[in-house]
Amino acid sequence: MGIKRDATQDDIKRAYRKLARKYHPDVSKEADAEVRFKEIGEAYEVLKDPEKRAAYDQLGSGWRSGQEFQPPPGWNQGFEFHGGGFTQADTSEFSSFFEALFGSRFNANRENRHYGFNVRGEDTHAKILIDLEDSYHGATRTITLQHTEIGPDGRPKIKERTLNVRIPKGVRQGQLIRLVGQGSRGVDQNSAGDLYLEVAFQPHSLYKVEEKDVFLELPVTPWEVALGVTIKTPTPTGIVDLKIPPGIQSGRKLRLKERGIPAHPPGDLYITLQVVLPPADSEQARILYREMEQKLAFNPRAKLGV
Repeated sequence: MGIKRDATQDDIKRAYRKLARKYHPDVSKEADAEVRFKEIGEAYEVLKDPEKRAAYDQLGSGWRSGQEFQPPPGWNQGFEFHGGGFTQADTSEFSSFFEALFGSRFNANRENRHYGFNVRGEDTHAKILIDLEDSYHGATRTITLQHTEIGPDGRPKIKERTLNVRIPKGVRQGQLIRLVGQGSRGVDQNSAGDLYLEVAFQPHSLYKVEEKDVFLELPVTPWEVALGVTIKTPTPTGIVDLKIPPGIQSGRKLRLKERGIPAHPPGDLYITLQVVLPPADSEQARILYREMEQKLAFNPRAKLGV
């Protein structure tokens, strides 16, 4: 839009109006008027809103028009979005960068609600990362959120606030925790909006999560799956005894019912067996492998006709 990075909100509005008149497809004689008009509209959607402007400054510097864009995981964690100034534009009309960052988050809860003569403050939204174990047991966590405000000079400034948040037992990824009255201030001090925290799980070294179900890859030896055995197995709630039936194949899943996320109803824990072969890194190990080759006469490719 031809403005400086430290431009005020009034500067941005004036620049947009001037360029929108120049490149509006109904009046412009420029060959690329329609494309330029969309680009100007996208730039204005970003720059006039403090949160979108901050996100664009953080992530958009290396992006070029025409490139496919995927935001890095967790880019918006701990950043509080108010969504002010959104014009209800169709985000699909803009670039992949805009759609990936703002398409879903900025399409909801845009309007203030009115109660009598008081205007209720906007609801705000933020994404928080919690440990998987917090969902199993419940917890209270201290979180710090960043948000932007327009300063006296008309430029956005980043501010922080800290909250103590109760994580309810059984919360799932994508669920919202509502903090009543923690959104934007309204006209009356008792009419503040609400803060909605979208829950996501920190990456875990052992477990993966899908909806309410939890998944674990468990290494086992060839003799454990061949002969059957009961082995100690980790779960998010502690060590359990897992019975492996004899003759089970690598890659098979065993289900521990209702040991997933403790929702209502609870999910399940699925354990995928991964057979790990001992290394042939000693003469004794190589002798054992040769003995198995000779005595077992096993051909895993027999069904393939080879």
